[in-house]
Amino acid sequence: MSARSQRNRLLAAGLVAASVSLALTACSSGKDEGSGAPNASATVNEVKADPKLASLVPDDAKAAGKLLIGADASYAPDEFKDDSGKVIGLDVDLANAIAAKLGLKAEVQDSGFTAILPGIQSNKFQLGMSSFTDTKEREEVVDMVTYFNSGSAVAVKKGNPEKIDAKDLCGKKVAVQTGTTQADEINDTRNPDCVKAGKPGIQNGGDKFDLQTDVTNAVVSGRDQAMMADSQVVDYAVKQSGGQLEKVGETYGVAPYGVALAKGSKLTPAIQGAVQSLIDDGTYKQILTKWGVEAGAIDKSVINSVAAGH
Repeated sequence: MSARSQRNRLLAAGLVAASVSLALTACSSGKDEGSGAPNASATVNEVKADPKLASLVPDDAKAAGKLLIGADASYAPDEFKDDSGKVIGLDVDLANAIAAKLGLKAEVQDSGFTAILPGIQSNKFQLGMSSFTDTKEREEVVDMVTYFNSGSAVAVKKGNPEKIDAKDLCGKKVAVQTGTTQADEINDTRNPDCVKAGKPGIQNGGDKFDLQTDVTNAVVSGRDQAMMADSQVVDYAVKQSGGQLEKVGETYGVAPYGVALAKGSKLTPAIQGAVQSLIDDGTYKQILTKWGVEAGAIDKSVINSVAAGH
């Protein structure tokens, strides 16, 4: 959930080295969230095509033999690049498994976060799997098939030298990725609440970056006092910061992620069926365990959960 720019600028060499590991090291959410240790090299059972689900795939997708999937590869452990530049992560593994269930291949393409949903609407992508929280606003422009639960969290420099309160960020400098639910939260909830309390809002409506790696770097470098991101992303950043960051407060606002598809897409029922089948046969749990994020597991995938009242 995000959008990004100028990676690793203005950081001293030591900080750059630490922050680069944030993007490239394959691990994930913290044990304090009830998750296990990540193991990016763990194997997952081979996924075989389900004939009934494959029959739901539209003819054009069958003919192409693949699904084009947009993902912003700066949001570890969900989607990011390894040392070779290959896009990996939770969403990539799930995308591959979903495609396999449908007798297809997944082609995951790195894209700016805010370009993914427009890309779906313009037929550049068939799916978006990039840590999209399923919201009412998103359901108005795309279909969302739920597959994971995530909340929001706040991180600061280790030791919290500025005594940041995660519940009260009024007047603080807070880094956030453009286009995320956290960016919306600052604009729609946090700053209006600050005004009601007679306090200054979060400075500049949040210090917005195109890349989540730059969000993290802004706190490590001291440019910003805190960062807001999805809970497993904060946990990952803390673990990979070399002792330079810590989480403050509790995870809040837990909501489902959704696979994004064109509104009314004929693929939507097939994708939902594939996700549910992966949950039922245990493959889903294997993938979440591989990335250390099994605390976010769901047991039922639904289409447009907000509209459905879930």
